[in-house]
Amino acid sequence: MAQRKPEHEIDEDSPVFAIAAAAELSGMHPQTLRQYDRIGLVVPARTQGGSRRYSIRHIEQLREVARMSADGMSLPAIVRILELESRVRELHVRVQALEARVRVEVENRPGARVFAAGATGAVVSLRHGRRVRRSTDIVLWRPRHPDDDE
Repeated sequence: MAQRKPEHEIDEDSPVFAIAAAAELSGMHPQTLRQYDRIGLVVPARTQGGSRRYSIRHIEQLREVARMSADGMSLPAIVRILELESRVRELHVRVQALEARVRVEVENRPGARVFAAGATGAVVSLRHGRRVRRSTDIVLWRPRHPDDDE
């Protein structure tokens, strides 16, 4: 279940800035941006004609690269940090999606106290007394409230 952004909200990942604008916004020379693209540090999207297009997220990354570089960090170290930040963003989105699935499951199964998520990601409601394969299933228990029916 993907969440939609309001129409007036700007998508940080939309590639909208040409290299000249991105260079100006990041405080760098266009040739530096080309070099960073070649080494895979900040890789912009490309138009059908092959022109580079930078997003707001790219501009933020370029500014961060400039800060880290000014602090004496090497380009390979900066590449690794940017890769890890990207992975954290991906995992955050994935966690949000899983949390939304759990909410839907809880809403659709009132009274179910235990459910399991299998290796494939499927969520299965468990009835009282049913066991799971602990090596492959993740089991979540919802605390029992005094108001719950037996």
